[in-house]
Formats: sequence, structure tokens, C-alpha cells
Amino acid sequence: MGILSLPFAVVLLAATAPVEATAPQQDLPMDEKAFRSVLLERDASVLGQACLDPMIATSSRRKQALRNRLLVLNPVPVTLASVLNQAKALLSCGSPDTAARVLNRYSPAAGETRRLWLLMRWQAAAAALDHRQAALALRRLVDGDLNALGLITLEDGRNALDQLAEHEAAQGRTVVASELILQAPLKGVIGARRLARAAEWLAVSEIDAADRLLETALDQAAASEAWGLAMELLQLQLRLQLAAGWDGDRTRQRMVRLAARLDDRFSLRQLLPETENEGGLRSPREPGGHAAVGDPSTTPPVP
Repeated sequence: MGILSLPFAVVLLAATAPVEATAPQQDLPMDEKAFRSVLLERDASVLGQACLDPMIATSSRRKQALRNRLLVLNPVPVTLASVLNQAKALLSCGSPDTAARVLNRYSPAAGETRRLWLLMRWQAAAAALDHRQAALALRRLVDGDLNALGLITLEDGRNALDQLAEHEAAQGRTVVASELILQAPLKGVIGARRLARAAEWLAVSEIDAADRLLETALDQAAASEAWGLAMELLQLQLRLQLAAGWDGDRTRQRMVRLAARLDDRFSLRQLLPETENEGGLRSPREPGGHAAVGDPSTTPPVP
């Protein structure tokens, strides 16, 4: 009987014995020999991926060596794909200026290929903070059709028309920037934020027009029951008014009334430091604060 049960016992022991966990293999940081091997690569994608290695990302010497290697690849490019791969790899290596130089080696014809090239031109210029070239790339992308630009979402999720306005503002062309962003849809929360951005740019030269834009933005925020945004808009309005030499009393009073109706004692203490409110202070992010209203249906419109 014992002999007959022995195989079963062996199987049972094997099934119940603890199994040693095998740690997943992780890629080790690249050593110098492996790095020298990578430098012989002609595949831009491999070189770009190497720039993300922890032993390269923290080494300016290695990163520069990879950039130099990428720059000499395909000095006379034949296809757009090779140019885009090189530029993308250089962006991974933190060299947007060099990526722009590589892109300038190729001049695509009209069509989808030119669109891809211009999008990469914008990406490289934006990363290099070359706002003039970035704006030019976006305008060329749609041949100056700003309505079409407003329908494009860039790879980082930003609207292309919004981004063009940011590039123009960065060049000091704030009036142009405000005019651009006002051509985008201005409804809802997104529209209110666009109006606020345009007002901030316009306030430099036309505070009255900027103030009117903020009033429209406040209407949009109230219609969307975005009370935290409404308070932000009032804060911006007050800041712009004070910078323009206005007293800002009416806006400050509206902020006080909104904070009181929202039971936002934190904001009330900031607005009325001389007033002792009952109970502890509440952060705007806590329940009851203007940035976290629990039941918007019971919250009044912006005063």
C-alpha cells in the first residue's frame, strides 16, 4: 500500500511546494561597450530610443555623441519618412534646434506629406521656443485658413488655433493673439477660459475691451455652473483693473458676495481680513468651497 501511494505523494508534494518567484528581467543601463555599438547604428529610431536610456539621459557627453551621429545620417535625404524619423529622434535627445536643421534638408510637395512635415516643424520650433517659426508653421499648415486651424488638435491635445495665439503673444503681439483666440468657439467652460486669456492679453492696451470680455466669460461660467472658474475670473478681473489704475471695488464686492453665497470662508477671510468668521476656515477645494460645490443646482449665479 505504501509503495502504491508513493507516486501520488511525490506529485502532491510537487504541487504544494512553494514556487520561487522569478523576478521580471529589467533592462540594465547601457554600458560603454554597448553605447559604442549603438553609435554605429544607421536606424534613427534606435538612436532616439537610446537617448532615453538612464545612462545616457544623465550624460551630456553621450547625448551629444548621439546627436552628432543623428545629424550626419542621411545628409541628402531621399524620403520624408527618414527625415521625420531623424527629427523625432533628435527631439528625444533634447535637441529641437538640430531637429529643425534636419527638417530643412527636405522640402515636401503639397499634400499629406507636407502636412506631416509642417507638424514636425511646429513641434521642433515650439520645443526650441522659436515662436516665430512655430507660428509660421501653423499658418502654413492651413494656408492661412484660421477656421481650419481651429479644427486641428495637435498631438499634445492642444487646439492649433489656441497654440498659434500663444506663439503670437510670446512675440509681444498681444492684440493679434487676442484676435486669434476670439475666432475659436467661445461657449461653455472652454470658451470662458479663452475669453479670459484674450482679456489678459488685451488688457495691456485696451482695458475697457478686456473688462467686457471678462464679463462675457463670467456669463459663460455661470451658465455652466462652473463656480470655481467664476471666482478665478473675478480674481483676474480684479488684478487687471488694479493694474490699470481702477479701484476694483465693484469686482471685490462681487467676489465677497459669491464667496458668502458659496459659504467659502477661506476666500472671505482673504477678502475681508478684518472680519472674524465663525467656525474654522475652509479651503476652496474642500466640500463647500467654491472649487468643489456639491450641489450646483442650489448655487446662485455670479452676483
